[in-house]
Amino acid sequence: MSEFSASDSAHMAQALKLAAHGRYTAHPNPMVGCVLVRDGKVIGEGWHERAGDPHAEINALRDASNAKQAIAYVTLEPCVHHGKTPPCVDALIDAEIAELVCAMSDPFDAVSGRGVAALEAAGISVRGGLMRTEAETLNRGYLSRIQRGRPFVRLKIAASIDGAVAMRNGESQWITGRESRADVQRLRAESGAVLSGIGTVLADDPALTVRDAEYGLGEQQPLRAILDSNLQLPLSSSMLRLAGKTLVYCSNDENRGALEDAGAEVVKLASDEAGHVDIGAVLDDLGRRDINDLLVEAGPALAGSLLMAKLADELVIYQAPHIMGSETQTMFTTPRWTELANRQALVITDTSLVGSDTRITARLAD
Repeated sequence: MSEFSASDSAHMAQALKLAAHGRYTAHPNPMVGCVLVRDGKVIGEGWHERAGDPHAEINALRDASNAKQAIAYVTLEPCVHHGKTPPCVDALIDAEIAELVCAMSDPFDAVSGRGVAALEAAGISVRGGLMRTEAETLNRGYLSRIQRGRPFVRLKIAASIDGAVAMRNGESQWITGRESRADVQRLRAESGAVLSGIGTVLADDPALTVRDAEYGLGEQQPLRAILDSNLQLPLSSSMLRLAGKTLVYCSNDENRGALEDAGAEVVKLASDEAGHVDIGAVLDDLGRRDINDLLVEAGPALAGSLLMAKLADELVIYQAPHIMGSETQTMFTTPRWTELANRQALVITDTSLVGSDTRITARLAD
């Protein structure tokens, strides 16, 4: 028999729902929700909105006013260290809760296991693991950064039904419909950074910003990261005049002064075998910058490089119901894949209609 009841599951499900409210604003912190229950009745709820603001447990305790002898359902192990806010463990102990039910432990070194140990040392019962898979999925970007040192990489592609992303001359606006382009705004809002290559920037002059006010970002835009080996980014680029920060990765930084004067940050990294900025080094640097989730909006070369290096964690393909024919560019440039055996298998996790387009979400198969 499970140690968790149907009531436990219902309260944790609500905590996970609350945690998801921080999807667009909590990063680089994890999304966390908390529900306080006493005598079977919910007496307090809270979630973490943004870094520097109170954590979910604190908001729930404030909502409850008095949480003595309550059960706290929390989606992530409470913090036990002083960061931008005081430890949540201390607040829970001071509130004299009776028990903590936690979905998952926090792999962050300053917390991992210590939060649970502190609560148990104070005489508070702890049960862990309820809806762990759902909690880990919710914070997959945070877990990627903490455990692998790099962000969770989501690769977005807009293509025709025959797999074309542009005409051979580079014309690509617009392949997919208005609804798909609006959905990409959501993907950007969920991301700490958006990565593109200089080819895409030169062809389209993209803003790479979140323009929909519904996501509540305001001036807090995702970091714009551009792979530009030889610093060809025009000083007239739209992104250099917009809110948010533009980060340019290069391997030849002779022309960095002008870009820095225009407001960009320039980072020189090692080159790969092809002479381009090493994408693995870029991901490591973004991890050090506390980027949990990275959205890649790029052309076939960068998209193909990520696939060949097995650095893309998820693909989101918007496929429009039209045929662009033979004089086109395909989704991925993969020069090392010369045999059928080189193909990359995918696991489709979702297929949905977005307007008249089909959105296919997939992960790379092992």
